[in-house]
Order: sequence, then C-alpha cells, then structure tokens
Amino acid sequence: MPIDSTLLKDLNLRHECDVHLGPRTWYGVGGHALIVAHPSSVQQLSALAARCHDASVPVYVLGSGANLLVADQGVQGVVVCLDDPCFENIDINGSTVTVGAGFNLAKLVLETAKAGLGGLECLAGIPASVGGAVRMNAGGSFGDIGQAIRRVMVCGASGQVYYRDRDDLIFSYRKTNIVARYILEVEFELVREDPDELMRQVKEIFLYKKVSQPLADHSAGCAFKNPTDDAHIPDKKPPTAGQLIDRAGLKGLRIGGAEVSPRHANFIVAHPGCTANDILAVIERVQDQVSKRFGVVLEREVVVWP
Repeated sequence: MPIDSTLLKDLNLRHECDVHLGPRTWYGVGGHALIVAHPSSVQQLSALAARCHDASVPVYVLGSGANLLVADQGVQGVVVCLDDPCFENIDINGSTVTVGAGFNLAKLVLETAKAGLGGLECLAGIPASVGGAVRMNAGGSFGDIGQAIRRVMVCGASGQVYYRDRDDLIFSYRKTNIVARYILEVEFELVREDPDELMRQVKEIFLYKKVSQPLADHSAGCAFKNPTDDAHIPDKKPPTAGQLIDRAGLKGLRIGGAEVSPRHANFIVAHPGCTANDILAVIERVQDQVSKRFGVVLEREVVVWP
C-alpha cells in the first residue's frame, strides 16, 4: 500500500500530506513527513495503528517536539499527533489525577500545584507533552515523573489498547519498560500538600533552570544523558555530561549553524540557517572528543528521526 492519503481511506481521519516537521519542533529544523495524522478518539487511533501495522508503514508519534531532532531528509512514514481534545483531557478526583498524553506537562505541573497536590512540582521547567515525559521518564536532580504514576493506558503497534499498572512498570534514568508505541492516558497518585509551598517550589525550580540553562535558545534540552559508569573518572562524584563536555573544552564549538551552548555545555543550540546535519555533526564531534579525552561514550538524550 502506498504511503499517501489512500492509506487512510475509510478511516475518516483528519490528516495532512507533505508536512514540514521542523516548525513543529523546538529546534525548528528538519525535513518533511509524508503524512501527519490527528486521530480524534482512542478507537480512531487504534484503527490507524492497525492499518499502518498491516501495511508495514513506519509510524512516529509527535508530542511537543521539545526533545526531537528531525533529519533534513524527513521521515518516510506517518507521524501521529495526539493533539485532539480527547487526548488533552484532565480530571482531578481527590489525590488522583488522570490526564491525556497530549496534555502540556508545564500546565499539569501548575494545575496540580495550585490544587495542593504534590509529586509533580519537580518537573517544573521541563517542556514536554505528558506522553513524551512518561516515555523518557522526564526529570532531573529534583525527581522524575515515574515516581508519581499509578497507571498508564497504551496502544500497541497493531492497535490493541490496554493498561499498564504501577506494579508492572519500571522507571529508571531516562527510560521506562513501556514498549507500546502509543501512550494514551496517564493516572497519577499525588499527595495533599500546601498549595502555596508547592507553588514556591515550582517557581524556585523554574528560576534555577532559567538561570543555568539557555531556555530562550532553539534547542532540544539536554543533548546527552549523564554517564552512569564513572570508572574512568577519578572524581568523588560522577561528572555530568555537561561537565565532561566543558572539561573537554567544547563550549562554543560551532559547526554551521549549530553550537555547543557557552551557557550550558549539554545544550546544543540552533542559530539562524542551522540544519539538522549541523546539529548531528556537533553531536558526533562532542561524542568523539569526550570519548578520546575521558573514555566515556556519551549517549544521546535527544531523539533523532528517523
């Protein structure tokens, strides 16, 4: 089956063809997708997933685009956006918060803090959709999203919809054991706390990140995961990826329109005229130099399509 609008025939699905993906990411660079689909219900998504699976069509799920780099050649497949209101719902019932995967994470942090529900304030300043945040177990030195999750509704590649419960979930540094292609809805179990104190913590964490990170620049957040094996580094405390890049003298390294941020070495920022290839070249140069200097292979945190 060809990867064009005929693929979605009979699904009554809102979609666009030949879509420039760059503007839909925080980097603002990258090529086109053959189709971008916007399912308006779980049932419609399930049917779309089954159709693509049966036709062996590659599928990509696009959230907020905050942690994504799309290659200049684009993607030969279907990009699914969970931006319909049915995937952006939120329901607060006591200390349980159920939210759609397309809901904005920053908005969720604020709404739960104002409601006096603690557990997500540690995610202040992290740009993401809820689904994307769960997929990579978003977080930082203040905590991560996995610690507050009770249940997740998912959809497999072939269209099967089911739940993953807390006792079946594993969250670790920037990963989870959820293998289903689509995360649809997340249920959080939070704790009652003073809303004023929670808002104070949210503001404090956000200001800390604003001061230390180039949030105003075009980037995808941290480019690399922090190393977990510090055997080669004679420090008492394992160095972060940013510290290793800084020690390698790579702050300000620029290739084309891409640059290692002089403000935070683990951010690669895109200047006007930048291409995805420029960013990939900087990523590879950083990995090569850090490996040569310290024997540490930095793993990308930014997701690259395809």
